[in-house]
Amino acid sequence: MVCWEAKIKALPAEPGVYLFKGAQGEILYIGKAASLKDRIRSYFQPTDNPKIQRLMRDAVDFEYIVTRSEREALLLEATLIKHHQPRYNIRLKDDKRYPYIKITAEPFPRLEVARRGARDGRYFGPYTNSEAVRETIRILQKIFRLRTCALDLTKIPARQRPCLDHYIGLCDAPCVGAITQEEYDKLVEEATLFLRGRKDELIEELRARMVEASERLEFERAARLRDQIATLEKLFAGERELCPRPVERDLIGYALGDGIACVQVFFVRRGKLIGRESVFVEAPADTSPSELLTAFVTQYYGKSEQIPKEILVPCDLEEPDAIVQWLSERRKGSVALKVVRRGPTRQLLDLVAHNAELALRERAKLPSASDDALQELQQVLGLPALPRRIEAYDISNLFGQHAVGSMIVFWDGAPKRSEYRRFQIQTVSGVDDCAMIAEVLRRRVERALGGDERFLPLPDLILVDGGIGQLSAARAILRQQGLEQIPAIALAKEHEHVFVGNRAHPLVLSRQSPALQLLQRIRDEAHRFAVAYHRVVRRKRFLESVLDKIEGLGPARKQKLFERFGSLQGIKRASVAQLREVLPAQVAQRLYEALHVPSSPATPSLSDRTDGCS
Repeated sequence: MVCWEAKIKALPAEPGVYLFKGAQGEILYIGKAASLKDRIRSYFQPTDNPKIQRLMRDAVDFEYIVTRSEREALLLEATLIKHHQPRYNIRLKDDKRYPYIKITAEPFPRLEVARRGARDGRYFGPYTNSEAVRETIRILQKIFRLRTCALDLTKIPARQRPCLDHYIGLCDAPCVGAITQEEYDKLVEEATLFLRGRKDELIEELRARMVEASERLEFERAARLRDQIATLEKLFAGERELCPRPVERDLIGYALGDGIACVQVFFVRRGKLIGRESVFVEAPADTSPSELLTAFVTQYYGKSEQIPKEILVPCDLEEPDAIVQWLSERRKGSVALKVVRRGPTRQLLDLVAHNAELALRERAKLPSASDDALQELQQVLGLPALPRRIEAYDISNLFGQHAVGSMIVFWDGAPKRSEYRRFQIQTVSGVDDCAMIAEVLRRRVERALGGDERFLPLPDLILVDGGIGQLSAARAILRQQGLEQIPAIALAKEHEHVFVGNRAHPLVLSRQSPALQLLQRIRDEAHRFAVAYHRVVRRKRFLESVLDKIEGLGPARKQKLFERFGSLQGIKRASVAQLREVLPAQVAQRLYEALHVPSSPATPSLSDRTDGCS
C-alpha cells in the first residue's frame, strides 16, 4: 500500500494537475489545483461527500504534473479528462467549452469568437472562459482598431457612413474606405503578433513606425502609436503564458540523483499535453546529461510505437545525425531532434525537468510500497531472498475449447510487460486446468533450460491462479525439471487463500496486507492477459471456420482475400462492395452475411470459462 502520509508530505505547494489511480493502474479521477499539497491533502480529511468517499475507497495511488499557472492546470485538466475519460470525472464530449479568437480570411479581416477550429481563418486560444475572449477582443479593438462587424467588404464603400465604433476609436472604418487595404493588413499582422505572444517583436515594430511618423512630422499618428506601445507594455507586464501550437512533439527533461536519474517525457499532440511518462534510470554519479539522454532516446524509442515529428531535448546528444536517421526510418517519415536552449519552448523543457526533479525527490524520500509487500512476502513464505521476479500463470478456455495460457512477470512489484508470454494449449483436451498449467510451465521451463533468452532469467517465485490442484501440477513440473528450489504458491479466488507447498492448510492474510494486495494484482493481471489472448484466438478460429464453410470460397479465392484485406479482421471489416472487388457477387454476399450474424443471447461470453482439475 502507498504510504499516503509520506507522499502527501512530499507534495509541492505549486499549481498543477493530479491523477488518482486504481488497483490496476487505471485513472479514476483527474483534478486541478492552485496548490497540489493543499488540494490533495483535503481528500484525506473527514467528509460527508459520497463521491469523495467512493473515490478514496477505490484509489490506491496518485501522481501529479506541475504547471506554471492555474490557467495551464485548467486547460491540461480538460485535455487529460477528454483523453482518459476517468469514471469519477464529468466527461466532456468536445472542445466547445473553450472558445477561440478568430481572425477571418477575407478582405479587411474581422475579429470574432469561435468555438472550434476550421480552415476559414486564423484561430488563437483556447481561452478558459468567454469573458476572457471578450476582454481580449476589446483590447484588440482599442489598440489595433480592427472591425468586428459582419459587413461584406468585397466592394468599397459598403456603406455611406461609418458606425459608432469608428467615432469612439474602436475601428478605422474600412467600410467607407477610411483606411487602405495595405494599412489594414499591417494592423492585422500586429494583432496576430499580439495573439501569438510575440510582444517584443510587436513593440519593436511599433516603435520603428512611431519614429518614422515623427520624422515625417505626422505627430497625431506618432502619438497614437506611442499610446499603443504604452498600453501593450502595461498589458504584457509579468506575462508568462505561451499560446500552444498545433504540433506533434515529445518534450524530454531529466533530473540526476545519486546513482539514479529520472527522465520525463511530455506528450504534446495537436498542441495539447495529453500525458506524460516518468522513467527511472540507473545512472552512475559521473554520468553526463548527454550520455543519459542519448541512452534514453535510443532505448525508449527503440520500443515505442509512437514516434512524434519533433523531439525536444535540453542538451546535445551523441551522434545526433545517426539518431535522427534511425528515428525517421522507424517512423517512416521525417523526425526533427531539436536542442532548445532559450525562449518560451525552453521554459516548457525546464518545466518538464522540474517535474522530473520532483519525482526523483519524492522517490528518494518515500518508502516503497512494493518493497514493503515483497519483504512481507519473503517473511510469510519463508523465502531465502526477496522475490524480485515473480511470474504468474493462468488459463483461459470456454468449456475446454480454444484453451490458452498466460505468463506475466512482475519485477520489484511492478509489471514488466516486455517479458509477458502467451501459449496455445497443445496437448490437453477437455476441461483440465491442472494439466494445462503443467503444460504451460513445462514449455516455459524447457525453453529457459535450452538457453532461450526470451525465457531468462528464472523466477524467484511462481504464482498460479487456483487452489491446491493447480499448485500440485506446477510443483510436479518443477521437480521433473530439477527446479524444485523455485518456490511456487497458488491464490484461490473465492476466499483469497494462499496455498503453499508442504503446508496442510492455506495461509490466510489480512485483506489490508500489502503482500496479499500485490499477489491479487499479479493474479488479476495474469487473468486479464489470458482472457485477452483467448478472445483473439477464439475470434480467429471462428473466422477461419466461417471461411471454410462458404460455398464457392476455395483456397485461391481465400488467398486473394488475404492479399486484398491483409488479415481475418480486415476481411470482417470489409463491406459487401469491397468483397465484390475480389469475389463473385453471390459469394461476397454469403461471406458478408456469415461474418455478421448477430450473437445469440444464449452464447457464452468470450470471458466465460470453466476451470477444474480432472
